[in-house]
Amino acid sequence: MNPLASPLLTDLYQLTMLQTYFAAGMRDTAVFELFVRKLPDNRNFMLAAGLDQALEFLEGMRFGDEELAWVEQSGLFKPDFAGHLAGLRFTGDVHAMPEGTVFFPDEPVLRVVAPMPEAQLVESRLLNLVHFSSVVATKAARSVLVAPGKLLVDFGLRRAHGAEAGLLAARSAYIAGYAGTATVLAGAIYGIPLFGTMAHSFVEAHDDEAGAFIDFARAFPGSTVFLVDTYDTLEGVRKVAALAPKLKREGIAVKGVRLDSGNLAALAKQARAILDAAGLRDSTVFASGNLDEYRMAELLAAGAPIDGFGVGTSLVIAADAPSLDAVYKLQEYAGRPRRKRSAGKATWPGRKQVYRHYARGGGLDHDVVALEDDAQPGEPLLAQVMKGGRRVAGAESLAAMRERAARSLAALPAPIGALDTAPRPYRVEIAPRLRALAEELDRGMAQPLATAP
Repeated sequence: MNPLASPLLTDLYQLTMLQTYFAAGMRDTAVFELFVRKLPDNRNFMLAAGLDQALEFLEGMRFGDEELAWVEQSGLFKPDFAGHLAGLRFTGDVHAMPEGTVFFPDEPVLRVVAPMPEAQLVESRLLNLVHFSSVVATKAARSVLVAPGKLLVDFGLRRAHGAEAGLLAARSAYIAGYAGTATVLAGAIYGIPLFGTMAHSFVEAHDDEAGAFIDFARAFPGSTVFLVDTYDTLEGVRKVAALAPKLKREGIAVKGVRLDSGNLAALAKQARAILDAAGLRDSTVFASGNLDEYRMAELLAAGAPIDGFGVGTSLVIAADAPSLDAVYKLQEYAGRPRRKRSAGKATWPGRKQVYRHYARGGGLDHDVVALEDDAQPGEPLLAQVMKGGRRVAGAESLAAMRERAARSLAALPAPIGALDTAPRPYRVEIAPRLRALAEELDRGMAQPLATAP
């Protein structure tokens, strides 16, 4: 059993609902949409990610012998339940926003249309995948907006909440615009560029810091960014500068130094001066150590001559906003629109599309959420990505996702792309027909939808 691909990686109530649907004969077509009710503090937008993993899960969803045996032996379900599950596959359709698309509250990021048992079962894993990846992609995007033109690298695996989280965080950060990651498996699986320097333990294991630098340079002559803060940061920089002529005679260029502790703004300025005085003007200053977008903004505002940043813990756990009010809600069943009316959690019913409008200069102006059959002006954001349980096209390249993310971020109005909460949120309008349908449902008057299969 592959735990990450198992349909048992779900909440118990998904399985209890399945047994109840089977018993009640409720197999009609259901429409569920995944969206965000509201944004966390200091978030003015979100960046969609995780779709590829979601589609991979849907295509491969099946109960194997081990899962079926557990269902039978668990004592939680009726004896015939495993028989229903044995042939269960996802046969539905999926529409979604492509990865790298900016989105806002009340906008469906993903829509599932499938027989009710199938559509219900996949809820928890779809939320798990799309929620996490989008949270990290958004966190990374904020760094990209704060530090344009700087080398940004994911250093977060060791602090990630699990192996899958570390891998998906590296992928999400790369989509958002990071240059690469230190996570080797992310390079092997996704083709993300790999970055890394050296360990403090390597320097400590040598009797002489300069000797450690020489050994590292000779072992990796193309990766000569030296970690200089094991003992005295500026003394470490001076040793690198002093070694540069010797290394140059061996055909090795000093690419830069890495600062990992202390007053990074002051140290970066002093390190830059030492390197420049030694003729190492092309050597870079790279900083790491408990960084996030807020700290980067402070350092750059202080004029710190830092060429790149390694970001770890704050990125992979999205420290200041680690979760979203993301939900997956029933919007239609058996051809009739459905609407949750709970206080503070009401939903907009029916199958929907999002239309994006741009200002004259090319920036985002506002979005409109409308029923799928109520065509509106603007750019439709949801596209069909799966039909009959199979993708309609091959997996999109990360390069294409990065390009889309770059365009999306560049189009954000300045207040929406800022770190602090915007004075006014981005405008998302609800189309009149959608509002009218919700009101009809509230009055108990809604009729079957013409779009129902």
